[in-house]
Amino acid sequence: MDKNNFCVIMAGGIGSRFWPYSRTNKPKQFLDILGTGQTLLQQTIRHYRDICPIENILIVSNEEYGSLILEQLPEIKASQVLLEPLRRNTAPCIAYANQRIAMINPNANIIVAPSDHLIGDEQEFNRIILQGIDFVKNRDVLLTLGIMPNRPETGYGYIQVNGHEDIDGNKCLRPVKTFTEKPNIELARIFVESGDFFWNSGIFIWSLGSITRAFEKYLPEIQGLFHDGLNLYGTPEETPFIRQVYGACGKISIDYGIMEKADNVFVLCADFGWSDLGTWGSLYDHLIHDESGNGIGNGQAITFQANRNVIHTPKGKLTVVQGLDDYIIVDTDDVLMICRKQDEQQIRMIVDEVKLRGGEKFI
Repeated sequence: MDKNNFCVIMAGGIGSRFWPYSRTNKPKQFLDILGTGQTLLQQTIRHYRDICPIENILIVSNEEYGSLILEQLPEIKASQVLLEPLRRNTAPCIAYANQRIAMINPNANIIVAPSDHLIGDEQEFNRIILQGIDFVKNRDVLLTLGIMPNRPETGYGYIQVNGHEDIDGNKCLRPVKTFTEKPNIELARIFVESGDFFWNSGIFIWSLGSITRAFEKYLPEIQGLFHDGLNLYGTPEETPFIRQVYGACGKISIDYGIMEKADNVFVLCADFGWSDLGTWGSLYDHLIHDESGNGIGNGQAITFQANRNVIHTPKGKLTVVQGLDDYIIVDTDDVLMICRKQDEQQIRMIVDEVKLRGGEKFI
């Protein structure tokens, strides 16, 4: 195993689109949402253990989840958990991790990954990641993984490739032409039919040198803020310094801040059974289905003239559903939500309204 390989796992989101199962005090990455016996974060760590030494895996998350991470990942040391005092999107998160890695290994190759994605074919995933590392380690490039689309999905971002020429004899490696955020269904159909667009997995691979130069060029203020504390990382002064830095940082994603602007971005197109568990609808395909196509999670369900619903209830609880088609039904100790699948993008708005009317206890 190459000791230059590092992985940064971003685990600070609150998973509001999986409300009411995902809550602020325990978001979806810390839940066994599929009933496998492992949380999404634990599954994510497993994906990278054969690629990076365990001591080279860093978890970046919010301060309130520090003890939860160490509880779920006993193999991880506290020094490997980077805690953010405020949510500032992915660019500050990555800038912070870069500085910590620079202290350890200036020759590092870095994988940046979300903590809540599913990988169906782990062997193929490992092969693709190692192929990506081999491409970036001696080049000044930024690489993202693109997923071969099998349907016009409106919940994902898309990457358009530039041209059809192979790079290093690899037909799956292409320069990036454009990034497009979640399109409407008509545009998504055009993207898929063209053959030039791939789903944006949110998984990045680059060398420490390449991403540092990109920050210096495109986000110099953020780079400067974190670099100013170079002598404080790993000391008792790191926490107060980071709190000060995050107070000065604006919210900006790595996609918008760097990837959409840089001219040395490439995509490695792959198919390893990837799924972004971003919504209840995306979970549907991974649940056990009854004879009417109802996806049932955790509890038991009996259905009558009910089809293609997502039914997620506590273990040991029986739910009876009659006459509903294409609904999301989620029951917890204190909240029951029933929502049409086609309207699940409104769940964030629903959460805001619940917070306004019912208070923080339901969020």
